[in-house]
Amino acid sequence: MDDATADATALRGLTPRLIGPEILAVFAVSLGASALLSLIRLIGALTAPKDLGDQHAVLVGSLAPGRPWLDLSLHLAGIAVNVAPVGLVAYLLARSGESMGTIGADWREPGRDTLRGAVLAAVIGGSGLLFYLFAFQSGINLNVVPDSLPDIWWRIPVLVAEAAQNGVLEEVLVAGYLLHRLRQRGWSPWRALGASAVLRGSYHLYQGFGGFVGNIVMGVVFGRLYQRWGRTMPLIIAHTLIDVVAFVGYGLLRGRVSWLP
Repeated sequence: MDDATADATALRGLTPRLIGPEILAVFAVSLGASALLSLIRLIGALTAPKDLGDQHAVLVGSLAPGRPWLDLSLHLAGIAVNVAPVGLVAYLLARSGESMGTIGADWREPGRDTLRGAVLAAVIGGSGLLFYLFAFQSGINLNVVPDSLPDIWWRIPVLVAEAAQNGVLEEVLVAGYLLHRLRQRGWSPWRALGASAVLRGSYHLYQGFGGFVGNIVMGVVFGRLYQRWGRTMPLIIAHTLIDVVAFVGYGLLRGRVSWLP
């Protein structure tokens, strides 16, 4: 941490001793809680009578079957609740004399961020699909079903909104905020990167061991790029594009191609 950052954080009361509890508090109400639930769900899948490959992990499904307006309301409310920790991070950064711009979650470089995000999405999305198919065929992963919503007018908008929620929440918290605070705490770049990547993998454990390993690899790539670029926006764009293609593409390809489980 440079002298200017140290002075600003000390002025606003953020000391290395307080960074740890702050990080724990943020993740206790967000992706850390998701990691705990994900671990429990994996244990449940491993102890079920069926093999992992015969079980399903639905990413976006109906929350009120047969009641479309209630279903839509629940999805929109869920998205708002899930993305709320991003507001908490924005507040905590402001309290320490910083802003979302400190972690590059802004539109200062729209052209460069979009280009970087699109290229990253193509590389990670393609390789991620191949790894998932390998993990599923190997029996170490559940059958991940990205979309099981009814064929209704709001299906595509909700899928896009869910994808954007994932991109914003995960990249702001796990790439930007966490790596920024761990650097301020005095952690080495590789130690911080390892913690961020393992956390990313842990809240995907509900998908099986393939989802865990694949997201650790994604976490290493995304985290290292954040450390080099100092910007989360390209990662948000890439993650959102990956999930949009997965969610919407699954519905278009389901039952039409033989290689998709």
